[in-house]
Amino acid sequence: MRLITKTSVSGAPALLVLAIAAGCGSSGNGGTSADSGAPTEDGGRKDAASTTDGHSRLDVSVVDTGAHPKADTGAHPGADTGADAPVQIVADTGTDGTADTGAQNDGESPMDAGMDVAKVAPTVVSTTPAIAATAVAINSHVSATFSEAMEPASLSATTFTVSSGTPAVDVPGTVVYASSKAVFWPTANLASDTTFTATITTGATSASGLALGASYVWTFSTAESVAAGVPVDLGTASQYVVLAKTAISTVSPSVITGNLGISPAAATYITGFSLIADPTNVFSRSSQVTGKVYAADYATPTPANLTTAIGDMTTAFTAAAGRAPDVTGLGAGSIGGMTLPAGVYAWGTGLLLATDVTLTGSATDVWIFQVAKNLTVSSGAHLVLAGGALPQNVFWEVAGDVSLGTTVKFAGTILCKTGITLGTGASITGGMLAQTAVTLNASSVIAAP
Repeated sequence: MRLITKTSVSGAPALLVLAIAAGCGSSGNGGTSADSGAPTEDGGRKDAASTTDGHSRLDVSVVDTGAHPKADTGAHPGADTGADAPVQIVADTGTDGTADTGAQNDGESPMDAGMDVAKVAPTVVSTTPAIAATAVAINSHVSATFSEAMEPASLSATTFTVSSGTPAVDVPGTVVYASSKAVFWPTANLASDTTFTATITTGATSASGLALGASYVWTFSTAESVAAGVPVDLGTASQYVVLAKTAISTVSPSVITGNLGISPAAATYITGFSLIADPTNVFSRSSQVTGKVYAADYATPTPANLTTAIGDMTTAFTAAAGRAPDVTGLGAGSIGGMTLPAGVYAWGTGLLLATDVTLTGSATDVWIFQVAKNLTVSSGAHLVLAGGALPQNVFWEVAGDVSLGTTVKFAGTILCKTGITLGTGASITGGMLAQTAVTLNASSVIAAP
């Protein structure tokens, strides 16, 4: 593109002439037409219908009216004496994905050359554990934070590995990605007093499709210590006490403190709440809800927000399931009457709380319960938090259904792959995040403090 400004000797207003060299109609390798640069009466020149300096035909559609004090500074090899401004084409941002040379040989539109900007490959900006860290706890996770959003599907146990020994043996684990951060959760606690190598390969790509410039590799070594548990990151799903994909229903009167959300189902799949739409149509309200009710068919930005929250709920489920268990198969799946310290508990079966269960620990302790089948809490049973334990640090990852009987008092966040049902008079302090439906029967849900 050339921007030529000329003021006449007589002081008349300047004439601005814009010449666009976009390659329209050219061969794409410098053009086939010729530029005569023939002088005009005022000492300038008039471009002819053909050029020899690589300009496209679009360049010859204007008239230069002033003298040209210097040679062409643009990327034109010919004898044009116009004062073209140089254009640096770095990389293509168009849909063709090819490098743009400013010529018409890359399948782009004639004007694409003026819109190109640099593309930069993603990088790893920080890691946990840090590079060359020592005395790492054996129950630690391994994570990497990237310079930009990544393609979640490109981060897996294939592209993100942790290994030890010679020859190297991979550590089994699960990779979870969210918010520009990939986390490797080992299936079991890491070996003590061992050096590990973490590797992220160039198979990891950004959301725009660019791969890491090179594999990122770092090492760390463990001690014999065990660190305090890490809460499950719920992302934006934490903004809802009830979140479901297919349906939310209630038998009145239920009492809910916090927000409800449903997606991709519409508001018609929220039943029994007598919803009253807000004038903005962004949310609705209900006499049974101290908070707001959101649905996928409400006005912007609700649909996008819910899509993100549902994605975060699914990611949180996977993250909770990926934690290395401290205890497996406790009580053969029946833990009524037990008192449990903080930790990760796993069952390959269902889990029954037939009577009260007590969780005892501090305000920073974390409990994660991994249940491969159904979770059932018998009517009248209570989950008791003692010693400062907090409901926001208790997580129930359940692959089957969750059923809380009548008058049950429960706590924590339920991450359920199927449905959750609360019996009459049942209550939970925490949240219910279901990948299908949530059913309440004159029950209560209270957001954790």
